[in-house]
Formats: sequence, structure tokens, C-alpha cells
Amino acid sequence: MASEPKTLQEAIIYFNDPDNCLAYLVARRWPTGVVCPTCRRTDVAFVPARRVWQCKTRHPKSQFSIKVGTIFEDSPITLDKWLLAMWMLANCKNGVSSYEIQRATGISQKSSWFMLQRIRLAMQDRNGGMLSGEVEVDESFIGGKARNMHAAKKAEKMVAGSNKGKTIAFGMVERGGKVKTAVVDRRRKKELQAQIREHVGVGSAIFSDELLSYEGLSGDYKHCVINHAIEYVRDNVHTNTMENFWSQVKRQLKGTYINVEPYHLFRYLDEQAFRYNNRRCVSTTLRHQAREFSDFFVLTPVVC
Repeated sequence: MASEPKTLQEAIIYFNDPDNCLAYLVARRWPTGVVCPTCRRTDVAFVPARRVWQCKTRHPKSQFSIKVGTIFEDSPITLDKWLLAMWMLANCKNGVSSYEIQRATGISQKSSWFMLQRIRLAMQDRNGGMLSGEVEVDESFIGGKARNMHAAKKAEKMVAGSNKGKTIAFGMVERGGKVKTAVVDRRRKKELQAQIREHVGVGSAIFSDELLSYEGLSGDYKHCVINHAIEYVRDNVHTNTMENFWSQVKRQLKGTYINVEPYHLFRYLDEQAFRYNNRRCVSTTLRHQAREFSDFFVLTPVVC
């Protein structure tokens, strides 16, 4: 197989060949040989004219393509456009809008949005393991600024001294490691500590701000608090890593996506977390992603 693309120009040229796309995906989905997605049989025959395989066992889905059982299934969009969109989303630090994909690939904006939502679904970290060592936790409010709102909208959504009308995002980052995010309904102890106990190993050092919802963690963790009313760093006690991640998220949301509905916010957090968690790769192209192909692409198809 030819050298894999490392730049956008190389990606366009490489994925323009349907055989390259097929070989690229087969090498990652079935590195030891093609397997029938229905019966798991390995002695299948390739039909080059249609770029599908024929299983020797008789069953309703004896013929299958590389799309079956993946986020590409039931989509008439060709693989060259799918893989180009993936390359762009993985490599653009501030994300890429559906209108940009529309201009780059020639498909409709609605189809571009559909593709990006399925790719974000694949970016979810399902088996990332527990965070450990030194872990920073912090929450952030996602939503429009009051000064940019019409007076009527401001009166409806904003209350002095509160963040009414905004969505709460909660994050945990292992210093030098991975980040995990979630959208929570409230900043109460029950919600935040449930996330921490689910994703952070017992005995880890937890660094947080002075929010009272974090009280009570000292029994299972080494809990250190930084009071932002007084200081932002005390020795190694700070939450700057997590706050830097939130700043990147907000640049992505405000600069690229502009307006994100609260019920879709978790998808955009997953997207940014994926790029952060793979930041040490030489490139975040598909070749260098830290997870196996089967985890990234092979999903039960979901209509977004």
C-alpha cells in the first residue's frame, strides 16, 4: 500500500482512488484477513467488480461490503468523502463545520452534518480505563454571553449573579494523560462526585477549586483545593490544565460551530477530547490514532 497521507493535499489525492480507500479500511478492520460480519466465517471470496465479498455460508447477508457494521453503513456517500471528512475533523484543532465539508466535498450541508455527527459518535471514548495519578477536575458553563444577547433574550435567560440558561460541562484530566468530559444537569455533590468515582481510580490525587460540591472526596482520594479568590497556583496545586482544555473547547464552539444545542453538546466535547487524548501522535491522521480500527469505526449504525 502506498504511503499514507499526512497533509490535506495528500489525503485528497490518496482517497480519490476507491481501491486505496478499500485497502486502507480493510487493513485496519481486518488486519489478519476479511471476516464475514454476520457468521464470522473467514473463507470469503472477493468480488472485484462490485468491491464486495461473498460468504460461502448461505444466509441473508452473505454478500457484504466494507461499510457493513460500521458508521458508514446505509450511507450512499462514497468512502473518499467519508475519509476526507474524518481526516479534516481529526486534524483541525478547532474543529471543522458542516459548511466547510460541503465546500470541500461537494455534498449537501445536511449530509455533511450527518457525516460529522456519526464521526463524533465514533470518537467517543468507551473503554479508556480509569484516570490515575494527579487528576484535575473542573466544571464550565457553556452558552452565550449576556452582552451579546438582545434585551428580551437576556431578561429571559440571564439572572444577575447566576448562570441560568447555560449548560454545565464537567471535565477530569490526568496530568500528562487523558481527559474525560460529561454534560451534567447540576453542580451538586451527587452529580459531580458520581462522575469522579466512576472515572478516577481510588487513591489518586484530586485537584479542584473551592466549590463545596467536592467536599467529602478525602476519604478515597488525596484531595487538594486551590482557592481562586486568593491564588491560581500553589506549588503543584492548580486546575490550569483542565481550564486550558475548556478554553480550547470554547474557541471551537464560538469560532467554528457558533451555535450548539445543549442536547448535542456532549458530541462536541467528545470530539475535542479525542483530539486532546491523541495529541502526542506524530499526526492525528487515521494512521496514528491510538485506538484500534474496530473500536473507532465498527459501531452499531445510529441515525443522528
